[in-house]
Amino acid sequence: MNNNVLLYSVQFIVLVLAQVLVFNHINFLGSINPYIYVIFILLFPVNNNRLVFLLLSFALGLTIDMFSDSGGVHAAAAVTIAFIRPVVLKFCFGSVYEHHTIKFKNVDFGAKVIYFIILIFIHHFILFALEIFNFNDIILVLQKTLFSSIFTIILCLITTTLFSRKT
Repeated sequence: MNNNVLLYSVQFIVLVLAQVLVFNHINFLGSINPYIYVIFILLFPVNNNRLVFLLLSFALGLTIDMFSDSGGVHAAAAVTIAFIRPVVLKFCFGSVYEHHTIKFKNVDFGAKVIYFIILIFIHHFILFALEIFNFNDIILVLQKTLFSSIFTIILCLITTTLFSRKT
């Protein structure tokens, strides 16, 4: 138990530092920004307390907001995907999720990619919609969502492949 708390605390801190020190400064082609911190929400264990998970997601988003001076848009997007994650897990992994036996290192790669795509697109759409907050700029919101999501998905897949523990 204490080992897991330490592990998740280190992951939380490392992802926040990576996001604010490295990834926030990447602005590829003027509108493509990766948000690697969502990997914490995507890969958080399924069988943990849901309220704690929602609070951790809020804290993660709020921490990114404080460093990015973005007024709460990351917190809103992070809590939203944390809240809808059980539905997406059930859609992507079916009965494995229902029995709470899912381990992300053992799941089918295709299902993991679909899971990442769905939650990252939702996160980015909410993030950019709240950031721009103008219906006249819906094309800009969709454009930023699409390109930043693709970049984030690729980085998340590379990260999970490189740092997955095969046991």
